[in-house]
Amino acid sequence: MDMLRFDPEAYAVKEAELDGRKVRYRAYENIVYAGNPIDPQYQKMNIYVPEIYYEAPERAPFELKEAPVFMPNSVGGYMPGLPQEPGRTFTGIMNGTFYALEQGYVVAAPGARGRGLKDKEGKNTGTAPACIVDLKAAVRYLRHNKDVIPGNTERIISNGTSAGGALSCLLGSTGNHPDYEPFLKEIGAADERDDIFAASCYCPITDLDHADMAYEWEFCGLDRYYFRDQPECCLTEEQRAMGEEEKRGFPPYLNSLALRDEQGRELSLEADGSGSFRDYIAGKVMESAEREEERGTEMAAFPWLKPEGGKGPDWDGYVRYRTRMKPTPAFDDVRLGTPENELFGSREEEARHFTEFSFKNSLVNGKMAEASQIHMMNPLNYMEDENSTVCGYFRIRHGTADRDTSLAISAELTLTLKKAGCDVDYALPWGIPHSGDYDLEELFSWIRRISSAGSRRKD
Repeated sequence: MDMLRFDPEAYAVKEAELDGRKVRYRAYENIVYAGNPIDPQYQKMNIYVPEIYYEAPERAPFELKEAPVFMPNSVGGYMPGLPQEPGRTFTGIMNGTFYALEQGYVVAAPGARGRGLKDKEGKNTGTAPACIVDLKAAVRYLRHNKDVIPGNTERIISNGTSAGGALSCLLGSTGNHPDYEPFLKEIGAADERDDIFAASCYCPITDLDHADMAYEWEFCGLDRYYFRDQPECCLTEEQRAMGEEEKRGFPPYLNSLALRDEQGRELSLEADGSGSFRDYIAGKVMESAEREEERGTEMAAFPWLKPEGGKGPDWDGYVRYRTRMKPTPAFDDVRLGTPENELFGSREEEARHFTEFSFKNSLVNGKMAEASQIHMMNPLNYMEDENSTVCGYFRIRHGTADRDTSLAISAELTLTLKKAGCDVDYALPWGIPHSGDYDLEELFSWIRRISSAGSRRKD
């Protein structure tokens, strides 16, 4: 008996209504996508199909088997995520699943394990790379059932926000890579391909092994930090010293990536953090501001955009406007106190370090995660790897008011993907904080465009 066989008759017809808009769909819910799941509560998927394909197929936007498959994950903070349902995001706006159904797309929404999960023996089951392994297993399930499942399994478009945006980028960058095979076999994933067609990535929290350096490259010098609704805090003298050291480490790393802009010009950083890479990001901020001004927004409140006697924007003025959100180190805490420390735990250890800097400076005698575990969570390691099937299309968004990670992260992802030959739609939306699904009309316009353009898979 094939435990991973999709049953096309196991559905319920449901309706959802949001902001006066209604969708009617077939719901195939709680489908376990692995033959040997470790945590079936999360290793499951919801598949939704617009009912129009059955009630009035002549009015449907696609032939059913040609409908692209929208694959949103609900991972945030590298915590476990349940399969998404049509409704609202954590910020209260319409989510991509509702909008996708309204537009005639098939939705395959997988859950995934994450940090904090434990088995009956108290052992950790959601540490890296569990989250990305689960998303790959969900893709393999769809391909395993391509003959009976609704939608086009060669047009899978992933979507995620924050850690979920990082996983969307990782899913798009690591297709079929052998690094993940032992973990997929362990959970009984189908013996199929796990590459996807495109990846939508909102504010991806990734390149974690260099994210502390990138954060200090941008925010070093700001001693006060403001973490969401908590009171204002101030860096200690020790934290300021660590920030200076982390900042010095970023230019050599960035320069090692050998990035170039769209015109082929080399992008790099000087030892003090200035340079053409910083100018590239500043230019993207300026493009965002100009688009906002064209919409009629008054920009006088942002004098750093057009400093007197210089070309805008004033980078230091912009960083002060953004404000610092996190202390030093921002991700690999020397006290092992961040979500990312927990992500890199092991079966036995709750949290571990994942950078040499924080391991060396650990205040709690923390252990170091294995190099292979760290490697598998960074999409930059796979974008130019000949063993990866990198998808041809990426959409990356990082709001100009989002300071959960440095703007350098989304920029280096974009430029590395372009170097690998991918088509990347990259922008820094004006005034947007850490969030996703805020521009669904634009997102699905992009999906329609690339779906019509055809495959650009990077084998």
